[in-house]
Amino acid sequence: MKAVAITGVRQAELIDLPEPHARGHWVVVKVHTAPMCTEYKAWLAGAPTQNLGHEAVGEVVEVAQPGRLHVGDRVVVMPLYACGQCQLCLSGDFIHCQNGTSVEAFTGSPVGSSTYAQYLLKPDWMAPRIPEDMPYDLAGLALCALGPSFGAMDRMNVTALDTILITGLGPVGLGAVVNAAYRGARVIAMDSVPFRAAYARRLGAETVLDPNDTQALQAVLELTTGLGVDKALDCSGTVAAQRFCLDAVRRRGQVAFVGECNEPLELIVSPDLLRKGIAVLGSWHYNLNLYPQVLQVIRRSPVVAQLISHTFPLSQVQQALALSATHETAKIMLHPWE
Repeated sequence: MKAVAITGVRQAELIDLPEPHARGHWVVVKVHTAPMCTEYKAWLAGAPTQNLGHEAVGEVVEVAQPGRLHVGDRVVVMPLYACGQCQLCLSGDFIHCQNGTSVEAFTGSPVGSSTYAQYLLKPDWMAPRIPEDMPYDLAGLALCALGPSFGAMDRMNVTALDTILITGLGPVGLGAVVNAAYRGARVIAMDSVPFRAAYARRLGAETVLDPNDTQALQAVLELTTGLGVDKALDCSGTVAAQRFCLDAVRRRGQVAFVGECNEPLELIVSPDLLRKGIAVLGSWHYNLNLYPQVLQVIRRSPVVAQLISHTFPLSQVQQALALSATHETAKIMLHPWE
């Protein structure tokens, strides 16, 4: 099968790998759409790897034993490889599984773990079916495009009564705008890239602020009669944006972080949490039991299809990664069989 490998700084190419085979309750999925996420960072760094991607949508083409899925089923392939047996997995919170495994641990080979490939291997319970009439590309939005923010907004109970701040308008942040608008919330967004700001307005953001504007916090207060936003969601993974969310939320409000960040955030308990009475939560993805609701957003949102800004055949992955690195895209979809 064809798969993508990073072979140097800003260099990716197709390579040939053996096809994976079904084993136990793990099935082989023929990948029809591979949504791109942050893989461009590895491409920029040039660290050699053949294991790219964590999002995929496709068709089950091989099973080893009777189980949840059958050959021909169309599925969304969830990220990671959770154990499926712990309490977190059984409750649907597979993304927080502490006993996760890997393709290599299960089969002895890493082949089948990449989504930038024509085939992959996945536990059947981590590949929920998609409706027969839903195109693969649209179904691919049920992963990182809509997933992280959907999970966070579900936990914060975002409704039409809320004003929500969304910082960081990459594909995840733009998906957050779609989710918030679908729920009827008033959206104030923030990003410094003009392309992203314009895109967010098209998707339903009422106002988009520039984080480089020294009056941005004052602008939030003016837009909320001096109180601050009801909810705030950081999708950027930057300390500055996280800090802005804490400062911009009203007393007794809620803040959620979905953007990956390994830098320390200065947070002082008394003024930041106790005196304001706010709740802060981390949210990586959504509980698997919410999957039908995510599909409803895809079906019913009038703007959700606009989240897909570009599509590329897998053979043009070099161009796709270069475009992704410009930050002037929404969600990019790769098609491994073109």
